[in-house]
Amino acid sequence: MKLFGKILVAITLGIMTLGLAACNDDGGKDSADKKITLRLGHPMAPGNNVTLGYEKFKELVEAKSNGRIAVQLYGNCMLGSDRVTMESVQKGTLELASCSSPNMANFSPKYMVFDLPYATNPEHQQKLYKALDEGDLGKYLEGVAAEIGLKPIMYSEYGYRNFVSTKRPIAGPADLKGLKVRTTASPVEVEVAKALGMNPTPIAWGETYTALQQGTVDGEGNTFSLLNDAKHTEVLKYAIDSEHNYSMHILMMNKQKFEALPADLQKVVLDAGHEAVVYQRDITADLEAKAVKAFEEKGIKITNLTPEQRAELEEKTRPVWDMFADKIPAELLELVKQTAE
Repeated sequence: MKLFGKILVAITLGIMTLGLAACNDDGGKDSADKKITLRLGHPMAPGNNVTLGYEKFKELVEAKSNGRIAVQLYGNCMLGSDRVTMESVQKGTLELASCSSPNMANFSPKYMVFDLPYATNPEHQQKLYKALDEGDLGKYLEGVAAEIGLKPIMYSEYGYRNFVSTKRPIAGPADLKGLKVRTTASPVEVEVAKALGMNPTPIAWGETYTALQQGTVDGEGNTFSLLNDAKHTEVLKYAIDSEHNYSMHILMMNKQKFEALPADLQKVVLDAGHEAVVYQRDITADLEAKAVKAFEEKGIKITNLTPEQRAELEEKTRPVWDMFADKIPAELLELVKQTAE
């Protein structure tokens, strides 16, 4: 079934690409007058904070370009998982894709820096945003993306992941031991689960609900907002506010396609990305609060950790940092650490 799915995505993208080639053919007109269509694939559910950010991006690009650019959105894994769509962007068969920072580790191990447990701190979010948007951290990551043929457009707020369970009550760190937990393919995320005594099982996001429903796994780590939007609340029973891992959804464009745009349209895309991400980050806290309320209405028991329990989680997962010291440049690690000081 997985092979069939990949073939179907490839065929769909191929047909779309041929159609767009015809639509974007300027018939000899000056390139400045050519209508450009940018397709954006992402895995997020309708109403999610990331989804709303890309809807705002589409609105801004089309308005700022005076209709010279049309953005087509393909969300909810319509074109495949975030890894699949990002591979398509690398190949140039898709213009834009959004990928979680854990899954970006499939393209460069340097992105694993964001997977390190407690590498960032909710109390210092604004420092992180500033470093990404206009600081040395953003400049460094621009170079990382260029190495793999990509151009960063938006560092969308995904949020802090929390551990949840379908069966076992979770009242503290000790209750995580033995939990069969879904992870992404991120090596860091897998090792964090092991450090806490859990049994990690990497599963693609689009297959996670079924895995929880069928008992293939009985837990996962994700933002309350996404879990609510994706209706995982239908099978979840328990949760803790572990906030053990910070994630972003990074919107990338094929680097060559971006550079082929006229200079004024390059600016349109970047300016729209900046405005959209500011909007998207601003709505995230409210959506997370609404998700917590939805959890409670569904009868899901949320345990708020004490400072001592949170410190225990940090202590147990800290050795994971040393395991990846040879894969994450010290300079990059220092740039991220500075945002949480």
